[in-house]
Amino acid sequence: MSDAETVFSSDVAFTPAVKAIQSRKGSRRAYAHMEEGGSWQTDIPENLKLFIESRISFYLATASADGQPYIQHRGGPPGFLHVLDERTLGFADFAGNRQYVTQGNLTENPRVQLFLMDYAHRRRIKIWGTAQVVEDDADLIARLTPPDYAARIEQAIVISVSAWDVNCPQHIPQMFEASAVEAAISAKDRRIAELEREVARLVAR
Repeated sequence: MSDAETVFSSDVAFTPAVKAIQSRKGSRRAYAHMEEGGSWQTDIPENLKLFIESRISFYLATASADGQPYIQHRGGPPGFLHVLDERTLGFADFAGNRQYVTQGNLTENPRVQLFLMDYAHRRRIKIWGTAQVVEDDADLIARLTPPDYAARIEQAIVISVSAWDVNCPQHIPQMFEASAVEAAISAKDRRIAELEREVARLVAR
């Protein structure tokens, strides 16, 4: 669907073919009501900003000029994916295996989707937009570079947000980051040690 044909922000995903299937399977009326009520949001509010900048990984989908899709994982410390303003995201592109599939796709087709997962709270955010690779802006790259993180920065990727949506938690497995589990176990071990000392003190009395 071209930008000229876009009426609602959700049209980035709900193409005529998608809407035809929704009609056939009975969900079009509900989604039409959603569209008329304002459709998907296009600006990044503060609560979404906090969610985005707390992620340590996300998936980035691109496609070549002929439509061949490609999904790449991006990871880093919390905050490595920056909200630059209410319609713009950016991150430092760490050097990797030097295949450059994402960068090549973006030279032909700037459309992207980001998929952000929070397994602990069973939440997922989908973000649509267009992206560009920035190789010659030292100030931007410095702004996006995570402090004290062992990675070589090759360039920056900046994303203009077109729309975003929150998925329901159904079927998302609940999983926890190893660091969070380790912290919880350490806190529990400290509490057990405190209680054991208190028991020993009471027995001694």
